[in-house]
Amino acid sequence: MVCFGPHKPLKSLIQTRDTRSVRVFLIGVELKDRTTTDVRESLAELEELAQTAGAQIIGTGVQKLATPVAATYIGHGKAEEFSRQCQDGVVDTVIFDDELSPAQTRNLEKIFGCKIMDRTALILEIFGQRARTREGKLQIEHAQLKYLLPRLTRYWSHLSRQRGSTGSIGGEGESQLEADRRKIQERLDKITSELEVVRRQRETQRAGRQRSNWPLASIVGYTNAGKSTLLNRLTGAAVLAEDKLFATLDPTTRRLRLPTNQNVLLTDTVGFIKKLPHGLVEAFKATLEEVVQADLLVHVVDISHPLAGEQIEAVNLVLMEIGAAEKPVLMVFNKMDRLTAGVSPVLREKYPHAVGISARTGEGITPLLAEIGTQLRPIREFLDLRVPLAEAAVIARLHAVGQVVTSRYGGKNARFQVRIPPHLHEEFAAFVVSEK
Repeated sequence: MVCFGPHKPLKSLIQTRDTRSVRVFLIGVELKDRTTTDVRESLAELEELAQTAGAQIIGTGVQKLATPVAATYIGHGKAEEFSRQCQDGVVDTVIFDDELSPAQTRNLEKIFGCKIMDRTALILEIFGQRARTREGKLQIEHAQLKYLLPRLTRYWSHLSRQRGSTGSIGGEGESQLEADRRKIQERLDKITSELEVVRRQRETQRAGRQRSNWPLASIVGYTNAGKSTLLNRLTGAAVLAEDKLFATLDPTTRRLRLPTNQNVLLTDTVGFIKKLPHGLVEAFKATLEEVVQADLLVHVVDISHPLAGEQIEAVNLVLMEIGAAEKPVLMVFNKMDRLTAGVSPVLREKYPHAVGISARTGEGITPLLAEIGTQLRPIREFLDLRVPLAEAAVIARLHAVGQVVTSRYGGKNARFQVRIPPHLHEEFAAFVVSEK
């Protein structure tokens, strides 16, 4: 876990990690607009998140409340009860399933006598562990610093001031808190500039793809739905695929050649989750632009999960937040091999055109590729060609870049009905018989 102890340098506030397994206690709140089932399922996911971060779960607690308590989020009496349980279990860290204000965090730390984290801080910790590329690390550091900035007061309780450069004659200098805030803001400004460079680089890459007229399909979905496994299955990529939340973080793009001879760029994006911190969405805007710019979204769903419907809605909310809600979507029901009773009638009725697959076994991959080709077909041009048999290179090229619908050989010529990318029209214009 990230160590936020007092009197530590700024760098260690962000980067220091305890190498031993941290013992944690999880706390959820059942508000009047939540059911017991909702809270239990959300806590189960929080437990998965904590385990992904390398923590050992010691226990969980839930309190029913009409509204959160301003000072401590949960009631003071309940906080003291949970605190005694944590002391008995020698708990290092208490993690709340909802976002806490800086004041609530400070007050709770006084009651529990140990580190307090919320769901947002935990997700930031996991992302910090998972980021591999320079871009990913920059995005995570930006989100971590934005989260840390309003919470600095609890790390510097002494607030002692540094003297001015003229010694005891001079006035008071800036406090350690003020110095840290200044350093964090300077670092944030620097990261923002570097991320702007990343954004421009992505625009350049995107312009290059547009020149080749290769469509872009982005794989989206809830974390651990099997997106990376699907990318590996379709393209032969070697992206890490583990049965863990946020197993992969940095996006990966690979070329996919469809049975129609159409080239597609397929991008695996970061998994979404309920209560995804808005700051993370903002930090990952440069990466998520790949989703916004995609010609097709391949929405992968773990259909074997009991909350598949709720996970679909969570993904749709993030897509709406980043401005991609109106994109064409191909719904993919993954992990069909784990189903025992078939797809829920409600989901089958709501998504009648969904393709059922198992990325792990390869089941349903052929129909999926056909459906991707169908969804992207509008960007292809239908031509009727007559090519002399002597033009063997032209015929070979046609089969390499186009989808040959029909072919007929006779005499000195061959007749083809084909679909080709529009930018290749001029290459075959001399052989066009008619255009439909």
